[in-house]
Amino acid sequence: MINKIEGGVVAASGFKATGIEVGIKEGHAGKKDMAMIYSDTPCTVAGTFTTNRVKAAPVKWDREIVDNSANVKAVVVNSGIANACTGEEGYGYCRDMAAKAGKMLNCGENEVLVASTGVIGKQLPMDKIEKGIEMLAGNLGSEVSDATLAAEAIMTTDTHSKQIALKAEIGGKKVTVGGMCKGSGMIHINMCTMLCFITTDCQISHKMLQKALSETVEDTFNMVSVDGDTSTNDTVLLLANGTAGNKLIDEENEDYFAFKEVLNEVATYLSRQIAGDGEGATALFEVKIINARSKEQAVKLSKAVVTSSLTKAAIYGHDANWGRILCAMGYSGADFDPEKVDIYFESKVGKLKIVENGTATDFSEEEATKILSENEVTAIADIKQGVMEATAWGCDLTYDYVKINADYRS
Repeated sequence: MINKIEGGVVAASGFKATGIEVGIKEGHAGKKDMAMIYSDTPCTVAGTFTTNRVKAAPVKWDREIVDNSANVKAVVVNSGIANACTGEEGYGYCRDMAAKAGKMLNCGENEVLVASTGVIGKQLPMDKIEKGIEMLAGNLGSEVSDATLAAEAIMTTDTHSKQIALKAEIGGKKVTVGGMCKGSGMIHINMCTMLCFITTDCQISHKMLQKALSETVEDTFNMVSVDGDTSTNDTVLLLANGTAGNKLIDEENEDYFAFKEVLNEVATYLSRQIAGDGEGATALFEVKIINARSKEQAVKLSKAVVTSSLTKAAIYGHDANWGRILCAMGYSGADFDPEKVDIYFESKVGKLKIVENGTATDFSEEEATKILSENEVTAIADIKQGVMEATAWGCDLTYDYVKINADYRS
């Protein structure tokens, strides 16, 4: 049984965190902008990163660490400036951040991961960053409030912090997986500006940890889209310090799949949080493709619908304009028979079939509007070709999305 608990990234034993304000976000007094996660015990680490060819300096630094370092102990994060498109100077600042944190935490610079999010093209104010690292190291804690401070400090245009922790029995031991993320705009499937940090006390090898994360990301974060823009900074890091005392997971066995199930629930929750908090959004938009011939077919169809600007605008208007859904499915590149498709709209107030075998049912527009007026709305397309399915998450498209992004640097 998987149980939800409090504590986010500090729920797993041996982890500490905090978040502070050092003034990186100019003109935004009172906004926290630096966070740190620390493990008393060295951690195995796994990571997935942006598919954008333009990669921020922290992405390059972290990939090197994930691929080549035996263990890590800390993550330092700043928000407000992305440290992307900053050349050798920007990469050098990653090393400086890691070295400073290593000095404060008594570990090597290659045991420190770094992450940044915010405006592209600006150099980091290293005087503020280094002072911030000193403050972070001196204020680390393992209380729920410490995890919340960290989750708040990584936000940019997010309207609220995003964190979760789950506990389950694996190999006869209680194992915890906790996570926090940020993401609201510049979010698109294939690692979406999103940052995510997950901690666990599970004892698992680097190979199996990376496998679990990579597979989980495909079904969760890679199924999220807010606006079609893939960031330069997308990063998911998973740290495992092994303090739960379970038998080492070093192969695909019962314990591995139990761990992956918990990890998937954490990632699914955080993915939905990102989608529902899309810039200017009023509703989480979930798209389910069911009874597909293959997983690939279902993924293509669900992604096409969730990224359709016209469909997203219809969701904002509470308009059951199902033709936009079928149209998006048609240009997805997936092979299916439009004349066999059933489409439903669903929310907490009910479920309504609006299309049967490719044509409209005699549905009530009033009932459809009522269903679409909730803050979480699902479109379900049954393509009647098999038993596979896929789910994608996005949000509606509103006037406020344009306003937020027109003023982003102001």
